[in-house]
Amino acid sequence: MAKFYKIWLVFDPRRVFVAQGVFLFLLAVMIHLVVLSNGVNWFENAAAARAAASD
Repeated sequence: MAKFYKIWLVFDPRRVFVAQGVFLFLLAVMIHLVVLSNGVNWFENAAAARAAASD
């Protein structure tokens, strides 16, 4: 574990951090699209709850 810093001699840190940022952004977009497309869509559920509360 003490020599873990040598991983940065193999990989360029700038490319690793950019790739990680792009991956996390795309993962977040995918998760949001999946959640919005199924039964836990919070936009439709909130609209239905407001409509039920006003009746």
